[in-house]
Amino acid sequence: MAFKETLAAAREQRGMTQQALAEKLYVTRQAVSRWENGETEPSVDMRKLIAAVLDVPVIQLFDIDVSQLCQCCGTPFTVPNMPHGTDADGTENDSYCKWCYDDGQFAYQSEDELIEKTAPFLMEATGMSQEEAVSFMGVLVPHLKHWQK
Repeated sequence: MAFKETLAAAREQRGMTQQALAEKLYVTRQAVSRWENGETEPSVDMRKLIAAVLDVPVIQLFDIDVSQLCQCCGTPFTVPNMPHGTDADGTENDSYCKWCYDDGQFAYQSEDELIEKTAPFLMEATGMSQEEAVSFMGVLVPHLKHWQK
């Protein structure tokens, strides 16, 4: 579901008006209206605050099909020439990209290491600032299979 629809549904489910949500977020009612009309979208950090105020998982406020991503770094498999990783026996593994998983070994030992090494690629691909890329990855990465505890 698109962000604008998810936001409106979550707000309405909690019986909140746009004005009430705006007050809790320290923004104008017009900002909430623009988000719900799809005119603009809030930053990653604002989505974190919205999630907290509406008591919904923050990942729900992103229109992302996690199953279509590398389950370690979150890179979409729709990226041209995106190579899949390989298991120890050399067979292709459809869950991971080659940069994260090769010959049955993971390249990153922690979420922080992954984010530090891959945020620059996200910045280049999307135009996000470093702060936005790190914040976004901090939301996404815990929902990927490899990092779930």
